Amino acid sequence: MALDELKSAIPDYAKDLKLNLGSVIGNSDLPQQQLWGTVLACAIASRSPRVLRELAPEAEANLSPEAFKAAKSAAAIMSMNNVFYRTRHLLSDDEYGTMRAGLRMNVIGNPGVDKVDFELWSFAVSAINGCGMCLDSHEQVLRKAGVDRDVVQEAFKIASVIQAVAVTVDAEAILA
Repeated sequence: MALDELKSAIPDYAKDLKLNLGSVIGNSDLPQQQLWGTVLACAIASRSPRVLRELAPEAEANLSPEAFKAAKSAAAIMSMNNVFYRTRHLLSDDEYGTMRAGLRMNVIGNPGVDKVDFELWSFAVSAINGCGMCLDSHEQVLRKAGVDRDVVQEAFKIASVIQAVAVTVDAEAILA
């Protein structure tokens, strides 16, 4: 199991991460598609070759081909949107907020899976990329769709653990 291999790569000083990784994936109450789509999108967003290499096969085994593609699409589109909207928000000139984005984002309207799942994955990627505007936007869509705060929090718990694992295993690989 690739998850076990990834956990074994986490050093002793980061034992909490090892336990949390097993917990957020192994003990999640999320439906399989939401869970593994979140895991895959976050693994991509983490930019860690090791994390993606270990988690992608398990995600693929637990997702339909459509959901696997949609989770990758969420990571891709949010990589662009998080930079664009975070920059727009951080600029002190409010006029940028009134300007047309002019960027294609068709996959958000037609992701190929349940819209709630895609929104959850987009939210989780936004947590890793630190875009407050995107976090607020996706959280509001999720809440209006009837998604409980517990589910939203589960997504950003997964994002935080995967990101921390990525930072740690990549640092250890560099230091080895």
